Amino acid sequence: MPIDPSVAIGAELGSVEFSWSESDVLLYQLAIGATDLSYTLEGPALQVLPSFGVVAPTFHMTDPPPLDLPGCDINLAQVVHGSQSIAVTGPVPTAGSARVTTRISDVWDKGKAAVIWQEGVAVSPEGEPLWTTRSSIFVRGEGGWGGDRGSSTPVELPDRTPDADAAYDVLPQQALLYRLCGDRNPLHADPDFAKAAGFPAPILHGLCSYGIVLRTLTEELLGGDATQVGGFGVRFAGVLFPGETIRVRGWREDDRIVASATVAGGQRDGAPVLGDVVLDLA
Repeated sequence: MPIDPSVAIGAELGSVEFSWSESDVLLYQLAIGATDLSYTLEGPALQVLPSFGVVAPTFHMTDPPPLDLPGCDINLAQVVHGSQSIAVTGPVPTAGSARVTTRISDVWDKGKAAVIWQEGVAVSPEGEPLWTTRSSIFVRGEGGWGGDRGSSTPVELPDRTPDADAAYDVLPQQALLYRLCGDRNPLHADPDFAKAAGFPAPILHGLCSYGIVLRTLTEELLGGDATQVGGFGVRFAGVLFPGETIRVRGWREDDRIVASATVAGGQRDGAPVLGDVVLDLA
């Protein structure tokens, strides 16, 4: 069996030490469409969107993301990003170093696919927790062994006018820019690879959409103050192509913001991009 849950679940994936600079933060925030100087100009006023923590450990990698997971014999063409979240303990530093320790926390059997969950905890050199990430990958064709299907609770959107309704025009070169942030998966750059994976053209990185939506919600509903973000989680519900427009709608709740992200305009108007979008306030 390509996936053996008895081996995979709980497997430690090791620890990685990494560092980042202001330049890395600036590149990342430009790659997710930031234009405000509080995100794009070095100096004491620079702030970091928490989504940067998701990519910081792999930011300087140039090889495609590895899939060497214990108990999981899978290949890159089978895999799409299923969900992503980050919870921060405070503002992400504009430069620094840390160590992240990752493990496989669960494996779900969805019948025609498997879902593999990973959890990573980043700590400072002094041992202080910085952030925790949780992510899942959806592995097509690898379910059906009779395992746990897992559970999920969909995020309900309020039946009222959103508190924010904004759109961002994805640049034709957006995926080529974002891949400089450490994700060189050819699905986002190589037309032949994309077609072999079942897409008509390279698609935008899910984590680029993730960052775009967090930035938009922060700008529209939090006055651009990234320190108000305590966590951010989404489910990747569909694809977005460079050159399309993403529409972000957000609703304030007591201690969080819930949102939706869809394609705006064109033949795919209304198609989902991100679902179960929740921004937890710090």
